[in-house]
Order: sequence, then structure tokens, then C-alpha cells
Amino acid sequence: MKNWWFLRGLRKGILTEKYPQEIAEWSTEIQGKGEANCPTNAIQNEKWIPEKCIFCRRCYPNYKPNLNPKIYKIKSTNKLFRRSFFLYPIDSGTCGGCNTELKLISAPEYDMTRFGIFFTNTPRHADALVVMGVVTEKMKEVIKEAYDAMPEPKLIILLGTCAISGGIIGNGIPMEAAAFIPGCPPNPYIILETLVKVKGE
Repeated sequence: MKNWWFLRGLRKGILTEKYPQEIAEWSTEIQGKGEANCPTNAIQNEKWIPEKCIFCRRCYPNYKPNLNPKIYKIKSTNKLFRRSFFLYPIDSGTCGGCNTELKLISAPEYDMTRFGIFFTNTPRHADALVVMGVVTEKMKEVIKEAYDAMPEPKLIILLGTCAISGGIIGNGIPMEAAAFIPGCPPNPYIILETLVKVKGE
């Protein structure tokens, strides 16, 4: 079973799955009316704020997913990254969920390399810094050092609710970024789709 993906690729020439028709509903946009017992204030005046949502489902049944997975925000792109896009993941204190979902995009099922996306072990070779976890004052200094070590052009991607707004802890330091991928944790397909768009495709 370990070589299943490899053997299927040799026999059929298909290495990856197509974009799914259905994605886990509790990683999609949430809509509804009425009261919400939300621990992160992700629902204010009956408006859902994806950057704050940890998908704890405490707002259910007044609020439900509408199956729209495109909850990310892209503020800037760069076509110079079309041929290759190297990511340097940096963990500022996660539960491990975002790390796991990010690593999944390198698996044969998602195969980020077909889009020219790769991981690198040093910020000196990176095009984008992928920040996961709550950004504290001390971690902001570490992130700045990593960012300063990167060659131009460069950008930051905030992955997960903790990195964007602080999540359940709620004391994260806001950061300027090219893309925001909310979720607790985000879905691998959405991570991959966002990265492809950020690199100008």
C-alpha cells in the first residue's frame, strides 16, 4: 500500500486528485441569524468574521456552513513566482493543526510541486514566509529576522486563525501579509489554491 500512488501514476499517468466537488463543511463560509455563543467574537451583528473563527461549532444551529470554501483573502500577488515559489514555514506557537495541513500539500494527493511550489529549510532561499500560530512580541522579532534574511521580492502569508487574529488566545499581534488563510486548521485544497493565486497564476 505504501507504493500505491507511485504504481497508479506509472499505470495511468495520474499522480494527483482533481479538485474535490465537496470539502469538509466546517472549513467553509458560515452564515445564519440569531445569537451565537462564540468564544472569539467571530460573529458580530450576525456577520461572520472568518479571520476570528476557530470553527468550534458553538454557533450551531443558528449558524451553519454554506459550503463556500473560498474564505481566504489575497492582498498582493507576484508573477515573478510563476515558475518557482519557495516557502519557509515558521511556527510561532501552534497546536500542530496548521503544520499538518500545510505539510499535506506536498503529499502525492495534492502535489504542490506540479504548480512549482516547494518548501525550503532556510529563509535565505525563500520567496514567502508562511507564519502559523499566535504571533507574540518576542516571536515578531524572530519573524522579522527571518523576513530580513529573505531575498527580494518576498512576502508573508498568514496561515490559520491564530496567526491572523490570535485565535482562542486572542492576543496575537497583527501583521501585514500578502495573503490570509483563515481556518482552524485551513483545508489543504484551500491552502494550495491560495498559494497558486499568490504566485500570480
